[in-house]
Formats: sequence, structure tokens, C-alpha cells
Amino acid sequence: MSGAVVRRLPDGRLHMHHGPIDIIAQCWGDPAAVTTAETSAARRFDTVLAELAAELSELRREGGQPQSVIGQRMARATNAFHPAFISPMAAVAGSIAEEILACLARPGVRRAYVNNGGDIALHLDPGESLTSAVAGVDAISGRVTVRASDQVRGIATSGWRGRSWSFGIADSVTVLAKTAAMADAAATMIANAVTLGDHPAISRRPAHDLQADSDLGARPVTVDVGPLTAAEVASALSAGEAVARHHKDAGRIEAAALFLHPDHRTVGSLALEETPIA
Repeated sequence: MSGAVVRRLPDGRLHMHHGPIDIIAQCWGDPAAVTTAETSAARRFDTVLAELAAELSELRREGGQPQSVIGQRMARATNAFHPAFISPMAAVAGSIAEEILACLARPGVRRAYVNNGGDIALHLDPGESLTSAVAGVDAISGRVTVRASDQVRGIATSGWRGRSWSFGIADSVTVLAKTAAMADAAATMIANAVTLGDHPAISRRPAHDLQADSDLGARPVTVDVGPLTAAEVASALSAGEAVARHHKDAGRIEAAALFLHPDHRTVGSLALEETPIA
């Protein structure tokens, strides 16, 4: 495996790539502080993949007890959802984003984000804000603006069309939470809950048939979703919405946007700002 690569994109953002980890990061503030922060982030990024690979068996095990800083962050986030099945891997992208953000969030840096494949960790000084796009369906996309006064510092997205496997049929579920690790884990659980159970339009396969070492083992994951009636879409979204509201009431998330062609639902005070796709 080739080593970590950190490069500056033409627009000034940092691109960090190593194996399956693909990060876009950016920060604003005092130029000297920004330079120091970026150097620190690049140095830490160089160690991340090896650190996780060394305890991969624990990270893939339900109830696993990893010892690394990132692994423990993954376990803390996912443990909040027991006794439902979830392994620390459900929070890996958000936890890595948080670790890199910790290098950027230093005095002199007013705001920063780390986007690890769509799972985002945020740093905002008082008075600052950042706006993020939210994947939608058909002619509707969306965006959410997070302000320093909000409780949100993490945004994550899951669904059967994404990079990770899902038990559910949501095209996407975007979650806003206090941390990126918690948003990552919660997005997984809510996306799993957008489902109709056994349905002829839904195709599933055992996860280990698609990825031999998957933490999901033989559990069936969604590989295709055919046409559904409006009533079926509404039923699946209602199931996911109920789980999202439960996690919001429990303090695990701040808001969520759930999408299933051609409809969507939102939960929480940070409502989705709908914007037509040109």
C-alpha cells in the first residue's frame, strides 16, 4: 500500500489520501496559525491508517474494545446505540475527521472543517458559521448552515447508495450531531431503519458475499431498490423518522434529513433549506 499523500488543491483546500481514507480539509484564520495547523494535520494523518489497521479485528467486532485514540472514539459513539447491532466501524469516517480536525482547531484558526468522504467535523469560533450541501433526490437538493451558537459540530450521511452497506433502503440520511463520530453512527442506524422489511422490490445479499471481511458478517444488506408506491415510500420514511426522533429525544442527534425517492423527511430544529438543482 502506498503511503499517505497530502497535497494542496488549486482552490487552496487540502486533499489527504491514504488507502480508503479520502479527506478534504480547509481552515480560515491567521495565516501563521493556519500554516501550523495544516502542518500538524498532515503529520497526524500520516499515522492514522496504520493505527487503525493494527486493531482492525477489534474495530470490526460488535462490542469491540480498541485501544487507539481514534478507535476508542469510534467505540464510544457506537456504544450509545446498543443493544441494537452496531460495530465501532459504523463511526470510523467521522472519528477520523474529528482526529484531523483536532489538529486544525487551534488559537488563531477561526473556522475549519474536515470532510472524510462526506462525514464532516467542524470547528467554529464564536460568530462563525459554515454551510454544507446535503444530497437529495430528483430535483431537490439541500443545504444546512451550522453556526457557532448551534450544538452541531458533526455532519454525516449514510444510505444504501453510499460507500458503506446498509440494512435499509434510504437513498441517503444526513445527520447533524454534537460530534462527527456520533453523527456517523446515528446516520447508519437511522438509514438502517428506513425499510419495508422483506419486499419484492428490494434486493439484499449477505454482507460477507460482497466484502469477505465485512463487520456485518452474514447479515443481508441492500443492493438494489426497485419501484415503490407512494404509500410504501411514506411507510419506510416514517419508520426511519421515528428512529431519528427517538435519537434526538435521547440527545444523540440534533437534526436529520431522510431521503427516499421521491420524498423526504426532516427532524429537528435545523430544517433542511431546499434548493432546486439547476
